[in-house]
Amino acid sequence: MAARADGVGDAVALAAGVVGRRLAGRRPDVLIVLGSGLGGLAARLERPVRMPFRDIPGFPAVGVAGHAGELVAGDLAGRPVLAQSGRFHSYEGHEPATGALPLRAAAALGARTAILTSAAGAIRRSLAGGTLMLIADHLNLSFRNPLLGAARPGEVRFPDMSDPYDAELRRLAREVARERRIRLEEGVYAGVLGPSYETAAEIRMLDRLGADAVGMSTVGEVIAARAAGLRCLGISAITNLAAGLGPAGLAHGDVVVVAARLGDALGALVEGVVGRL
Repeated sequence: MAARADGVGDAVALAAGVVGRRLAGRRPDVLIVLGSGLGGLAARLERPVRMPFRDIPGFPAVGVAGHAGELVAGDLAGRPVLAQSGRFHSYEGHEPATGALPLRAAAALGARTAILTSAAGAIRRSLAGGTLMLIADHLNLSFRNPLLGAARPGEVRFPDMSDPYDAELRRLAREVARERRIRLEEGVYAGVLGPSYETAAEIRMLDRLGADAVGMSTVGEVIAARAAGLRCLGISAITNLAAGLGPAGLAHGDVVVVAARLGDALGALVEGVVGRL
C-alpha cells in the first residue's frame, strides 16, 4: 500500500511501529539511504537486523535493479544506524510521500541525521566516472514535493532550504576523505523525474542552470528530512558522463556496475563520518 499525502501520518505511525518492535527499543541515530549499486555498505553493520520491505506497512516492493529492498539496523562505527537499501522512486508511479516514508519513519524512531547516497551522471566534465561527489546543493527539477497536502505534526510547514546539506557534515566528510585518501569532489545535484535518461539538449540546459551532476532521487527525501528537522549529508557516486558528453550510450546496468566499484570508498567515507558525529 502506498502512502498518500492525506494518510501520511497513519502510514508513518504504522511503519515506525513495526520497525520499532524489530529494534526492541534501540533507537537509530542515523538513517543511511543506499542508492543504485551501493547496497554493499549495509554489510559493514555489526549486529544486523534485516527487515524486508514486504514486512513493513506502506513499503512497496522495489522494482529497480541494484536495490535490495530491505531495512538493515545495526551498529556502524559504534553508533546505531538504520540502512535503507532501496528506494521508492516517483518514476515507478509512487507518490512523493511514499518515497519519503522510510525517512519519516526513521525520524519518528529517533534518527536526527540522514546520509543519502545515489548514483548520478556527470555534467561537469571534470567529474570522471568512478568519482564520489559531495552534494553542496540541489535543483528540484522533478517538480514534485513530499510536503504536499496537510502539514504533519512535528514537521515544519515551510522548511528553510537555503542550506539543505549540513555544512558541518560536509566538513566532516571532506576531513575523512583527506585522511583516507578518498577522492571527493563537490557540486550541485539536479534531481529529475526520469525514468528516461536526459537528452543532450537537456544536459546542456542543466549545465547552464548550474548543475554538476544529475540523478533521479535524493531531492524529495532531503525536503522531507529538513521539514522533520534532520541534518542531511548527500553523496553521489558519479558513474558516467551525461548524455552528449561522451561517446558511449547510457544503460542502467553499467551504472550499477560502476557504483558497486565505488562501494568500498563510499563505505569508508560514510563510516568515518558516522564515527565523528
